[in-house]
Amino acid sequence: MTGAQILIESLKREGVKVIFGYPGGQVLPIFDALYDSDIKFILPRHEQAAAHAADGYARATGKPGVCLATSGPGATNLTTGIATAYMDSIPMIAITGQVKSFLIGNDAFQEADVTGITRPITKHNYLVKDVKDLARTIHEAFHICSTGRPGPVLIDIPSDIQTQTAEFVWPEDVVMRSYKPTYFGHPGQIKKAAKLIAASRRPIIYAGGGVITSSAERELKMLAEKLNAPLTWTLMGIGCFPATHALSLGMLGMHGTAYANHAIMESDLIIAVGARFDDRVTGKLDTFAPGAKIIHIDIDPSSISKNVKVDVPIVGDAKNILGQLLEEIKGVLDTGDWLKMIAGWKKKYPLSYKESGTRIKPQYVIEQLDAITKGKAIITTEVGQNQMWAAQWYKYTQPRTFISSGGLGTMGFGFPAAMGVKVAFPDKIVFDVAGDGSIQMNIQELATCVCNKINVKVAILNNGYLGMVRQWQELFYKRRYSHVCLTGPDFVKLAESYGAAGIRVTKKEDVSSAIEKAIAIDNVVFIDFRVEPEENVFPMVPAGEAINKFIGGLA
Repeated sequence: MTGAQILIESLKREGVKVIFGYPGGQVLPIFDALYDSDIKFILPRHEQAAAHAADGYARATGKPGVCLATSGPGATNLTTGIATAYMDSIPMIAITGQVKSFLIGNDAFQEADVTGITRPITKHNYLVKDVKDLARTIHEAFHICSTGRPGPVLIDIPSDIQTQTAEFVWPEDVVMRSYKPTYFGHPGQIKKAAKLIAASRRPIIYAGGGVITSSAERELKMLAEKLNAPLTWTLMGIGCFPATHALSLGMLGMHGTAYANHAIMESDLIIAVGARFDDRVTGKLDTFAPGAKIIHIDIDPSSISKNVKVDVPIVGDAKNILGQLLEEIKGVLDTGDWLKMIAGWKKKYPLSYKESGTRIKPQYVIEQLDAITKGKAIITTEVGQNQMWAAQWYKYTQPRTFISSGGLGTMGFGFPAAMGVKVAFPDKIVFDVAGDGSIQMNIQELATCVCNKINVKVAILNNGYLGMVRQWQELFYKRRYSHVCLTGPDFVKLAESYGAAGIRVTKKEDVSSAIEKAIAIDNVVFIDFRVEPEENVFPMVPAGEAINKFIGGLA
């Protein structure tokens, strides 16, 4: 087989059903091999969208997403999507073409050192120098990207390697002496954790995206109910625990619920599962949870005690460790007084917003979206105010139904990610909750969706601003609105020009019917909701402040 044929056959062996990518000079042999392949290929209109679509596919399915681009600018256009996946621990394979082996380092046309460029934003990367290594490299890459703490792996393939021939030999096993993730918790650490739990009276479970990665939501729910302990989650952990559950505290952190933040600050024990104590959660580090002992469960040992010193570190897979803990924990905790205290905070600091007659509040749009879809849609988001409102006001009860860029905060993510989700689950309702700023960063993917009948729905919360930046300028820069006012396009006409459908909503009473209409239309739909221009996301903890110090008048 040629190298290109080996690549396609290897992808099939790995169970790849779809590739998102863009052709170019240094991947022509691969595209020629794809011509005869039964792997579905989606041609986005920009390589960044290919990476985000592969990412969305991976987040929704739990399987590696695959994207493909040519050398030079094609490869560099993937980097934002690769970094997005890396920050959120998403399994992804990025395949790039490279100039011929003997031209590498000579500043050849469309040459870029993509392995050097992506080294800080990939879990691992490869430059293939021998066609005989290609099948093994691909098998290794899929193993690395999807095991341990997942992450993107890049494979850079020079064009001469794609045309050279070799016998196809598929390695049955992956043997890597330097890479052996730990999957079960150390028994001694499990016993220490159980002892700390038994002594606790104000425990809180703090869950992150690692719970979803390891499919540990059942064990997490069992632990919360067995301990009668309240549970809060990060942005990446949304869906790991039903938002409708009595023990749910919602999201914590900068835009988390006031009662979740108060609870973690007043707890005597934090059981952190698959979360990394990032700055948006902890706020000012030296004030974070001063009276709490901390048990930290994570598959990545480098994440433990990186930001917050913990008392009982347990390295391993969340599902396995929670199972071990459940076996070790004997009695039920007396958390009655603790839950009463939390109930008081819930009553005093509810998540709320002020109504304003017929004008549309963005929170109301999300509430109606939740009611009409009965919480069963898959929601992707862009980044900013739209993202936070989608996180706060939609009631997620299942994992992998909230797809959002957490660590990198990538504007332009939500629309192509929704594309990847819809390709994975064509029968599901998929909504991208967007702002009028971020939707324009990959708006060209309207063409991809229309051409491929990827019928995602986009709820644009159109406030005429780069909303979150405007909010910060209002609160911290005396309303000096520096370059945040947007003059946007007519989104309805724009959608229609691509062959999609567009709906404009200017009155509160039309919100529900517009959502219902969009769902009923057998096409891509943009809903342009003209929302309150200067509505803010509250609660809000100022950057660098303790997380129980709020602004906004709601806490």
